[in-house]
Amino acid sequence: MPVLLPSFLPPAVFTGLLVFLLILNSEAKTTNNTRPASQLSIDYYSKSCPQVEQLIGWITSQQFKEAPVSAPATIRLFFHDCFVEGCDGSILISTKPGSNVLAEKDAEDNKDLRMEAFETIKKAKSLVESKCPGIVSCADILAIAARDFVHLAGGPYYQVKKGRWDGKLSMASRVPSNLPHANSTVDQLINLFSSKGLALDYLVALSGAHTIGFAHCKHFLNRLYDYRGTKKPDPTIDPRLLKALRMSCPHYGGNADIVAPFDVTTPFLFDHAYFVNLETNLGLLASDQALFLDPRTKALIQALAKDKQRFFQAFSVAMDKMGSIGVKTGSSLGEKRKDCSVHG
Repeated sequence: MPVLLPSFLPPAVFTGLLVFLLILNSEAKTTNNTRPASQLSIDYYSKSCPQVEQLIGWITSQQFKEAPVSAPATIRLFFHDCFVEGCDGSILISTKPGSNVLAEKDAEDNKDLRMEAFETIKKAKSLVESKCPGIVSCADILAIAARDFVHLAGGPYYQVKKGRWDGKLSMASRVPSNLPHANSTVDQLINLFSSKGLALDYLVALSGAHTIGFAHCKHFLNRLYDYRGTKKPDPTIDPRLLKALRMSCPHYGGNADIVAPFDVTTPFLFDHAYFVNLETNLGLLASDQALFLDPRTKALIQALAKDKQRFFQAFSVAMDKMGSIGVKTGSSLGEKRKDCSVHG
């Protein structure tokens, strides 16, 4: 079966990704406390802006058709927002011109966030403001858009609780210690998620978002050539995956734009293949594969690998839980931005 490549990737990426998928197919056929959920509600805008989800849905549907990468990009944007200062839209704020204090979006860990995600929220905010001026927060729009893209990509549809206000603080310096990294150990992941009020099952379920999306070579290059300083590849990586990745990502002098899919079997479909891949050592990131190798998370991985609907249910619950991290409510703690990129 031919591999279809998305129109949203630049030509330089096409070659690497095409070779990558063809080989595999041919050979293998700061702590943020979670506020009480009662502060958020599904019908928060039922009187003030009852059409809010339909308005956002119109934008996300169009974006998904025009630039499918908007789906994983926006889901990731929501994750990065919630883990730093809580789900308050602070990731959307731009650094003030001439300021020495960088905003979250300009942190090194956020430089790979795709503009399609920010553009989606900008378009959705503009449309919502035209119908319900000053009512709906950027934070809520991001939460709803992330859900929409999960569903548009083939994943579950779940109700989004609303009522978040936009945060007033956005600092790049808060980012590094509050996000997981490609080489994070399971201990580090557990500690980080626990600091956000997210237990082990939420960690595993949310990791399943890597069923869609891509990573640049720099995030897994060490696995291919010098794993943990051994000058050798990660011994747990499937030899076929290692061969394919090395073709796309040379040790030195590679194209910085080349990406590889997190899920090497169904990279554009939100399903449970991510977990199935971990069982056969086809995880892209060291932090992903480590979840299957660790006895604390292995059984959870295996359970979700067997049952897509179980994953969908677990993911929906986990997104709801994550969506309540560090929520701001009221004008004393938050604001309602008219332009999501500008504070105040």
